[in-house]
Amino acid sequence: MKKLMVTGGLGFIGSYFIDMALKSGYYVVNVDKKTYAAREDLDFDTRKHYELIEADIVELTHLPVGIDAIVNFAAESHVDNSILANHDFFHSNVKGVYNLLELIRAKDETDQPLLLHISTDEVYGTAHEGAYTELDRLKPSNPYSGSKAAADQLILGWKHTYGLPVLICRSCNNYGYGQYPEKLLAKTIEHLLRGRKMTVHGDGTYRREWIYAEDNCRGIMTVLEKGTPGQIYNISSAEEHSVLDAVRMIVEEMGVKEEDAIVHIPNRPGQDLRYSVDCAKVRALGWEPEMTLRKYIPEYIRLYKKKLSHE
Repeated sequence: MKKLMVTGGLGFIGSYFIDMALKSGYYVVNVDKKTYAAREDLDFDTRKHYELIEADIVELTHLPVGIDAIVNFAAESHVDNSILANHDFFHSNVKGVYNLLELIRAKDETDQPLLLHISTDEVYGTAHEGAYTELDRLKPSNPYSGSKAAADQLILGWKHTYGLPVLICRSCNNYGYGQYPEKLLAKTIEHLLRGRKMTVHGDGTYRREWIYAEDNCRGIMTVLEKGTPGQIYNISSAEEHSVLDAVRMIVEEMGVKEEDAIVHIPNRPGQDLRYSVDCAKVRALGWEPEMTLRKYIPEYIRLYKKKLSHE
C-alpha cells in the first residue's frame, strides 16, 4: 500500500482526490488547516487508511513518516478574493509550496517523496487563439494566477538545482458538488434556489474550459501513477463555454427567466478573455474526461436542492 500526503484534502478538488485515492487502495494522510472553504459533509474519518493532520502547510516542521508522494491541493483559489486580499494568496500559494520543497530537500535523497503540485491553466494568461502547451511561457494576469505561477517556478528551480522529484498538473476550470459557493456555478445554483439574482462580470463573454472535478482527479491520479517525474501536464476537457452561457445552462434547467436570474456588474481588474490548454500529453497516458457540463447540471442542481432542504 502506497502512502500519500494530500494537502488541502478537505477542500473541493482535494476531497474528490482523497475519495478516489482511498477507493484505489492508498493510505492517505490529509494535511488541512480547515479554512472557510473546508467541506463538512465528508465521511473520511470513518474510513480505513485515513488520518487528518490539522495544520497550515506553511507551518509544517516535518513530513509524515513513510510517505511516497505529496499531492498539493492546498491553496487560496478565488480570483476576486486575491484582488481584495492578496496576502493570503502569497502565504498559502507561495510560502506554503516553498516550505514543502524545503521539507522534502531536508530528507535523505533515498527517502524524498515525490511532490505532485496542482497548478492552474490561469498561469498562461489569455489564449487569444489556439491552446497553450506545457512549453509555453507563463503570463499570469491577477494575484491568484501570479501566486500559482510563482509556485510553479519555485518547483522547477528546486528540481533543477536540488534534483527534487516533482510533477506539476495545470488544470482547467473545475465544477462539481461540494465547491464553495463563491465560485460561479455553485453560487449561481444557490442564488437561484434562494430567489436571488446571479451576478456576472462584464458582458460574460470571456471563455473557459470546464472540467468535472472527478475527471480532473482521474487525470491527476494518472499523472501520479504514470507521469514522468520532472514534467508538467495540462489537464483539460476541451469543452469551452463563455461564463454567460454556462450560467444560462443553469437558468434554463431551473426554468427561470434570464431577466429574473442574471444581473451584470462591472468587470473585475485583470480579467482574462479566454483560457485554453492542450492536454495531449496526459491523454497519451490513457486519460480522457467522461462528464460534460450540460450533462452534469441537472445532478448539480438536484444535489444543491437536497443540501438546502437540510439547512
